[in-house]
Amino acid sequence: MIVGFEWLIDAKGCNQNALREVEMLRDVFARIISDLQLKTIGEGNWHKFDGEGGVTGLVMLTESHLACHTYPEHGTATFNLYCCRERPEWDWTENLKTLLGAKEVKIERIVRGENPQSKTVGGEA
Repeated sequence: MIVGFEWLIDAKGCNQNALREVEMLRDVFARIISDLQLKTIGEGNWHKFDGEGGVTGLVMLTESHLACHTYPEHGTATFNLYCCRERPEWDWTENLKTLLGAKEVKIERIVRGENPQSKTVGGEA
């Protein structure tokens, strides 16, 4: 029995300033949630680390969760989307290039449950 689908995303070469801005990451989340027709529970939780630090965010979904953590000093953002049922593929590569200036996006999709399968659905951009 399949119990969920999980996407693990590493975006590299991103605009360092964008990775320090909570509002920018909120916009990325809003786009994902809208495009995939996900439903949020509450407002989400966001934290901006001091100084030149990054941002971490988590939004609970009726489908499960969406999370991110940014590393501006490395130009990297990581995302995790877990859904209890299959969703259409979101174009992580093109969207993160546009929204965060990513140069490279690695996407791994994992089927959770019995006979789990891991499949890389995107590569270097």
